[in-house]
Amino acid sequence: METCQCEAKWEELEKIIDAHRGQPSALIEVLHQSQELVGYLPRNVQVAIADGLGLSLSQVYSVVSFYNHFTTKPKGKYQVSVCMGTACFVKGAPAILERLEQELGTKVGDTTADGRFTINQVRCLGCCALGPVMTVNQKAHGRLTPDTALEILKEYQ
Repeated sequence: METCQCEAKWEELEKIIDAHRGQPSALIEVLHQSQELVGYLPRNVQVAIADGLGLSLSQVYSVVSFYNHFTTKPKGKYQVSVCMGTACFVKGAPAILERLEQELGTKVGDTTADGRFTINQVRCLGCCALGPVMTVNQKAHGRLTPDTALEILKEYQ
């Protein structure tokens, strides 16, 4: 598990934890606030939260790993989500995802080395008539091909 080099934010993180010290029932709220501050929930942040709320690290990690909202890895500036719902899947979404992975040099769930893009796959974006669809920071782009998906990402570079 990754460790955060977030000394500049540590004082603010301690304030978040102190506001709920000894209150294990505040775990999800503290996780939300901490991830908003740091950008993700690396091991050392989880340890500090566990210590502050009176929980074990495994209890904190089990909540972090259960909810999709929480992440233990840094995310890119641009979140690229490719819909893999049935309509998008049959219209070519797997080829789009494969091409993005090849061109960006990363895999689903990971972030490019420059920190610009994180590639995600999602079950359905609710834009079935426009499939295949991807979002970039929640802006939807439809009727894609592998080539048009790459052209769209060039707008974000």
